[in-house]
Amino acid sequence: MIAQPVRKQKMTVEEYLAFEGKSEVRHEFYNGEVYAMAGTTITHNLLVDNVKEIIKHQLRPRGCQVFSENIKVEVFRDTYLPYPDIIATWNPFDLRGDNNIVRQPRLIIEVLSKSTENHDRSFKWQRYRKMPSLWYYMLVDQYSMTVELFSRIEETAEWINSMYESSEDVRRSGFAKTERRIIGRCDLQRHRVNT
Repeated sequence: MIAQPVRKQKMTVEEYLAFEGKSEVRHEFYNGEVYAMAGTTITHNLLVDNVKEIIKHQLRPRGCQVFSENIKVEVFRDTYLPYPDIIATWNPFDLRGDNNIVRQPRLIIEVLSKSTENHDRSFKWQRYRKMPSLWYYMLVDQYSMTVELFSRIEETAEWINSMYESSEDVRRSGFAKTERRIIGRCDLQRHRVNT
């Protein structure tokens, strides 16, 4: 995990959910340990909002609901409950009004930041891809014009990785309008990593 556990003593899922329900800070749960989540930046938040709106516009007419940042995903029962940046689900059990955990996500999106990129690409991806309901995992890089999409092949454990690294890639893919809507008014140039 990225940070040290909040408590030295392990918790059950029930204890974690009770603790999380009273906390003003979000925490992820993994194997009995609870990790405080880092804050976010304006750019990260704008990208999450832009991507969520695009996904909602495209998927809601098909009965899908899209959530961001404050809904947990149960990756492994009683073992791993993270807060992805964006989740999309069609499952009626996930869509009950009093629910705050999605158990059957179809799409998970993470907006990469300096502090979470390695964790999102390795730890989370290694676990997310084992979820039978998950068909797509998207990574949006806030420091460049890069979107990476992992797509499950039918109902197998195999995935295809598609990279969109430039305006030309985006134009060729037919996502030009979508890319402009994702980036919106975010000033990515100012936030590029110097190499």
